[in-house]
Amino acid sequence: SDQENPSESESDISDESESDGHSDIEADCQVHDGEPCKYYNSRGCRDGERCPYLHVCKYALKGNCRHGSSCKLSHPRGGRASSGASNRALDRSTSSDPKLTDGRCYQWQLNDGNDWMDVDNDHIIEAQYSLPHTKSIKIYNTPYGAVSIDFNKMRVYGKSLRVRRLDDGKTVWIWYCTLGRKWIKYGDKDSKGNPSPVKCSDIEGKFQSNPTSSFTFNVGADTFEIRFRDMRQVGKKRNRKVTRRPLYRQQQAGPGVSQAASALQSLSLNTKPQWQFEGDRGAWHTFKHRSGTSTECSVTSEDIERKYQQNPHDSMIFKVKGHSYQLDFGG
Repeated sequence: SDQENPSESESDISDESESDGHSDIEADCQVHDGEPCKYYNSRGCRDGERCPYLHVCKYALKGNCRHGSSCKLSHPRGGRASSGASNRALDRSTSSDPKLTDGRCYQWQLNDGNDWMDVDNDHIIEAQYSLPHTKSIKIYNTPYGAVSIDFNKMRVYGKSLRVRRLDDGKTVWIWYCTLGRKWIKYGDKDSKGNPSPVKCSDIEGKFQSNPTSSFTFNVGADTFEIRFRDMRQVGKKRNRKVTRRPLYRQQQAGPGVSQAASALQSLSLNTKPQWQFEGDRGAWHTFKHRSGTSTECSVTSEDIERKYQQNPHDSMIFKVKGHSYQLDFGG
């Protein structure tokens, strides 16, 4: 089986070769900079998502909006303007307690030493975090400039910032190990069709009971140990890298979710499926190149359908108006 015949030696999987099985991703995850747009706060801004300023209520940013929840302008989440439910969830989020969200599937947050602040459009971070080969992501246009997040160590490179991922407690965690410079999911059948001797749920159960312990399993006469502290699978002859990533879930449309990326749907028109996305004003647009327009796409509906037919559980990265998104067919 694959477990019995790993193709990598100790030296093959040293830290120096880590880039062979990982990738770095750059993405625009926050739409605007830290200063509120004066046009958005008056008669409306014509630049929309291209505007370099925050499209939020300028009074809410200061924590003194007299309209509160009835305000017609957007209010930032996190910090002083966060909801009561969010604050209660964060109060429960200590190092030893489960980190619970305000009702969303997940929340990615940054802390500059003052308070935890939500990262807008964090489904882009989550989508990349769910891929075992992605070791980091660089996000732009945050209040702190470009921010690089190390997924494996859950830290921010080169800035005095902390990062965390809040969870609703319903995430399904997938465990992977390296094999032939590829990430293989525990529980999948090997190249000969033989079932795996261990499942992700078995590993996760042991990890939840004690994150500093290890999980031991046998393949024939050979014994393997997954050491959670080192994130390594250790055997007599081979030592392989291990990673734990969430099964990606699409957030429900609502605050903090980019509608242009999350509200994708496949519509059947006669016998020719059409893939569409929801634009800024609620209108649905079929994926087309539309060069030079506000709904310009890097892919067509036919491109997506072709990819979907090849593998309905695959994913596809595309751009709309220059912003990168990932379409997860299985999500």
